[in-house]
Formats: sequence, structure tokens, C-alpha cells
Amino acid sequence: MNHSVVVGIDGSAQSAAAAGWAAEEARRTGRALRMVHVVHAEGGDFARAGQPADRLPRSVTEIRDRISAVLPDLETTCEQVPGTPSYALAAAGERDGLLVLGSRGLGGVTGLLVGSVGLRVAAHARCPVVLVRGGAGGTPGERGEVLVGVQGDRPCDAVLAFAFDQAARRGAVLRAVEARTTPAGPYRTQAPLEQQAITRSLTADRLVHLQDALGRWRERFPDVRTRAEVVDGGAAEALLEASHGASLVVLGRRAPGHPMAAPRLGPVTHVVIHRARVPVAVVLHD
Repeated sequence: MNHSVVVGIDGSAQSAAAAGWAAEEARRTGRALRMVHVVHAEGGDFARAGQPADRLPRSVTEIRDRISAVLPDLETTCEQVPGTPSYALAAAGERDGLLVLGSRGLGGVTGLLVGSVGLRVAAHARCPVVLVRGGAGGTPGERGEVLVGVQGDRPCDAVLAFAFDQAARRGAVLRAVEARTTPAGPYRTQAPLEQQAITRSLTADRLVHLQDALGRWRERFPDVRTRAEVVDGGAAEALLEASHGASLVVLGRRAPGHPMAAPRLGPVTHVVIHRARVPVAVVLHD
């Protein structure tokens, strides 16, 4: 049973946005809010970090107090822990099953990636990680669509379970999008076919697979309205375009196939995290 929604907080505007999202998520789901501030320290030693174990930075307590003022009935804790931020936050989220972090997206120079802690946690954590950009739209209280990226021939149960649960709790439409690229020709048939007819036929076939993947989840969540779409082109661009009407984007991260392999975010997830204006959830799957 998940008892808390965990949010990493460092006093920044991004972590304040994450704390607000996490607080609403906790309120909606009847869970407590656990705010975690990590002080970088070797060997778990606060003294080496030059930070008293019981003294939170003012910027952190201000965010905590704002949350408590807006949601006074929400059970809220705010703790300070020593360690490496990415590892400490991942461990905190794994204990309770959901971790929320602030995300800075792209920096001022095109292609310059920032928010490295969020990226590392999203790539390593064993629990779902929601990345919330400061000033981004999409909160748990909104009824915008829950958008999920899907591969119809390789549906990921963990990803769909998370997406359907989020849509059900929000009373939102679940929009499942699969991107595909038309294979290069030539196509040999008994009769000449136009390229557009071939594309329509292939897209219709993929849509059947996608509908099948969603079928049993519709049975588990009968109140969730769904939309299934197969679009031609790149997955990242398709998901970014679809995210304009969403309150949350849900993407999967494949577990490493070998125990010694380094965890990583796929290229589509990497692009969407940095460019989407709404919160993005990254869910580990087999």
C-alpha cells in the first residue's frame, strides 16, 4: 500500500511547482505528502555537509508552509536527509511508490540539457517518477486528457495501469497514441495501389492492435473514456503535439535487459521530458 506521495524539494521554483502538484495528488488519492530535502553529504554525515540535521533552509520551509496553508487538512511532513540527491530521492520514492520532482526542461542554449538530478532519478528509480516544470500547465485537479505513449504490439502493463489509474482518479479521458513510420516501398500487389491507400491500410492494422492492447484495461476501468490514435511520423513530435490538451503525459522506461547494463531513458522519453509543457510521468516496465 502506498502511504505517501514523495516530492523532492530544494527551495527552487521548479521544486515549488513539483510540491504543489504532489500535494494535489496526495489530496486526491487520500495519501500523505512527504517532502524530502537532500543535503549532499558523504557517508550520510550532516556535519560534513555543514548543515544541522534539524534545520531546513528557509526557502524549503516557505514552500512547506504555503502547502500547509492551502491544504491544512493534508498530512504533510518535511524532512532533511543526507546523501547524493539522485540516489537519496530515488530511494525515498521507492519506499512509497511515487516520486515527484521539479524539471527545468531545456536551457537557454538549444540542446543544452539541465535538471540533471531529475534525469538521473527518472532513469534509475524503480517507482514512477513525475517531472513537473515550473510554470507548466496541468495539475491533478484539471480534467485535461491523460496522454500515454503506447506500442500496440508491445503493450506495457505497468505503463497502462498507471495511465488508466490517473485518468480514473481525475475523471479524464485517456488518450493513447502510437506513432508509426510507413515502411519504404516498393509494394508488390496483384493490383496497383496508391501510396495513400497503403498507408491507410497499415495504419488501420496498427489501430486494431492498439485497441486490443487497451481492451482489458477498459474492462478494469469501465468509467474511463478512451481515445486510441495511430499517427504517422516520429513518436516524440506526435506526443508533444498531442500534449497540448493534456494534464499529464505518461511514458515508459524499459528495464535494463542485463543486471550490469546502465539504466537509461529512451530517446523519445528524453525529448518529451525536456520539451513538454505539462507534467511527464516515467514508468518502469519490463
